[in-house]
Amino acid sequence: MIPYGKQSISQQDIDAVVNVLSSDWLTQGPQVPAFEKSLTDVTGATYALAVNSATSALHIACLALKLSQGDILWTSPITFVASANCALYCGASVDFVDIDPATYNLSVNELRKKLEKAKIEKKLPKVLVAVHLCGQPCDMKAIRSLSIEYNFKVIEDASHAIGGHYLNKPVGACEFSDITVFSFHPVKIVTTAEGGAALTNSKSLAEKMDLYRSHGITRDEALMENPSHGGWYYEQITLGFNYRMTELQAALGLSQMQRLSNFVATRHQLAARYYEKLANLPITLPYQLPETYSGLHLFVIRLDIEKLSKTYKQVFDELRRGGLGVNLHYIPVHLQPYYQKMGFKPGDYPHAEAYYTNAISIPMFHGMTYEQQDEVIAKLKAILEC
Repeated sequence: MIPYGKQSISQQDIDAVVNVLSSDWLTQGPQVPAFEKSLTDVTGATYALAVNSATSALHIACLALKLSQGDILWTSPITFVASANCALYCGASVDFVDIDPATYNLSVNELRKKLEKAKIEKKLPKVLVAVHLCGQPCDMKAIRSLSIEYNFKVIEDASHAIGGHYLNKPVGACEFSDITVFSFHPVKIVTTAEGGAALTNSKSLAEKMDLYRSHGITRDEALMENPSHGGWYYEQITLGFNYRMTELQAALGLSQMQRLSNFVATRHQLAARYYEKLANLPITLPYQLPETYSGLHLFVIRLDIEKLSKTYKQVFDELRRGGLGVNLHYIPVHLQPYYQKMGFKPGDYPHAEAYYTNAISIPMFHGMTYEQQDEVIAKLKAILEC
């Protein structure tokens, strides 16, 4: 089976983890700060907070932005559920903005219209989570302009997008957002096995997220409410969580970061071959927003069902039976049973729902050989041309 995504683990990665296992520190040692520095070095952000998952990063980002009961978070319906669930963890409510049918990211035009209506109804969001689907950045400059006009905070969910660029700056620089979140799950571009990070240029937001990721505890006397009792002293000054990243994860991530540019460049080489060799099939290939460079975590094609004699499910199942680990990213969040119980229903976000009827993620990963890619191409042609 050729998977849609797969980690690339080198001997250097293995040695880095083994070295930590032989060291004095398995947690809360020097590897996590070193990994965080690699993230700020690559992105240009001022602060990076490594955590045990991107879901945790989204949670502490929302907490740092003071999202709470009575507030509203907006995001795209085409994303993993964590982009919306982070609001519920804080007691806030969730709403969605339909996608752009070309980029599959949150539509700026739909956002503008929804904001105009929400202002009249006094239901403006406190936080917007802009999801860089497949690794392609959203139109962040336009989103930031709207955030200033309508007074909401912006989180970039860049779980797919490390190594990408927007307006010639690295994704994660936070030029047009308050916080950017990365994921380091095994199928992502860089992996720490499980893990995530929240990046920001704000010292106060970084301090808050640092507290939230580690039980709300501080050893910084400047943040304490009482004089220190001695070198052992710490204070819990807020309610936090155990979201820390281990030294093992950080060592793996630090090693992986040394190959980030190669990972992304290889994905672009594979994408160029897909564009060339799949051009005449009854599918829509990914559109690239001008002035962006995608991290290319995923390569999503959309079937032109009207030109096929098969249903979406038949094509998907035939690809799976043919040894291709294709997938669908994602089922619209508002169609999940949990969210439908909140009142969301089919028809609410038509572009997202149309995407769901014909989108397929085909294999794309660093380490994929041209022979494997040619097998993917041949099977797609055999199934779609008959």
